[in-house]
Amino acid sequence: MKNKSILTLVITALIIISCGKEAPQPQAMGPMPFAVQKVTKENTTIYQEFSANIEGQQNVEIRPKVNGFIQKIYVDEGQPVKKGQLLFKLETQTLNQDAAAAKARVKAAQVEVDRMIPLVERNIISNVQLETAKANLAQAQSNYSSIAANINFGTITSPVDGVVGNLPYKEGSLVSSTNPEPLTTISDARNVRAYFSMNEKQLLQFNRTFSGQTMADKIKSLPEVNLILADNSPYEIKGKIETINGLVNGRTGSIQLRAEFKNPNGILRSGSSGTIQLPTEQKDIVLIPQIAVSEMQGKQLVFVVDKSNKVSTKVIQTKGTSELNYIVSEGLNEGDLVVVEGVSKLRDGMEIIPNDGSKKTAQTATSQK
Repeated sequence: MKNKSILTLVITALIIISCGKEAPQPQAMGPMPFAVQKVTKENTTIYQEFSANIEGQQNVEIRPKVNGFIQKIYVDEGQPVKKGQLLFKLETQTLNQDAAAAKARVKAAQVEVDRMIPLVERNIISNVQLETAKANLAQAQSNYSSIAANINFGTITSPVDGVVGNLPYKEGSLVSSTNPEPLTTISDARNVRAYFSMNEKQLLQFNRTFSGQTMADKIKSLPEVNLILADNSPYEIKGKIETINGLVNGRTGSIQLRAEFKNPNGILRSGSSGTIQLPTEQKDIVLIPQIAVSEMQGKQLVFVVDKSNKVSTKVIQTKGTSELNYIVSEGLNEGDLVVVEGVSKLRDGMEIIPNDGSKKTAQTATSQK
């Protein structure tokens, strides 16, 4: 019992001694390293991007010239076809009956002419009656030819090489030339056309950037353009701007341009969309990484490092992008140090250790070998 009392006293003494000691104070952290980049002016190629609609070089609507029921459809949607290939067969039974009747009238008119010729030669009847009979024969032949042509119109073939579009009508459907939708559309997509628009401001910049007295001269001097597909992958073949509309659309304030691309493998389909990239050479411009820029209340901000290695925010203005960089038009001077990584951790007046971004990348790459 006595031993337990001594042990209790010892434990109590230890607790009192430990409580009397002050808790260790955290040590203040020094400046942290941040990647920076010196502002320089350089020459580079930037890309203006425009949304584009892609169409085949020829999109031919197939419409019936005669009324009739679709008797047979010989193609399917998406099928490639050749010029002259059979597409549709319309039922022409009524026309066949009309043609038989018209042919009978031709024969009757021919018999009448043949009967009158000897009578005129013997002066039994006047020549006027023969001429009237010949006129009736010509009219009967014309009617027969018209009906026969309509029968031929019941067989519909492709006027061009291309790919079959949508087939809105099925076999048995009654169709005519007045239907709102065509039987189908044949798209010749061996070459495709990408249509895109510029607003008036972009058009003015375009005219100042590219040389040429006339629009035709400017088109000749234009570089090849890129096409970015819907999955953000680049199309492997570059295109060329072929036409620029001569009038600005008064309703939209834009002007339409057309670029053409070869499509030997059929990757591009009429009706799809993409993005046109127009390259332009820029001289003496300032580029900074997009990750170095933050936005607040509609303003673009960067952190600039002063001579004492303290950072402060600076408002900049940009005029587009070049790959992963912003093109800075105002706010930075050549020689400024801009923080390019970790800007979300910075506050005005914070002291940092500037670390050149390119050197850091090189060191990292070396250490990973």
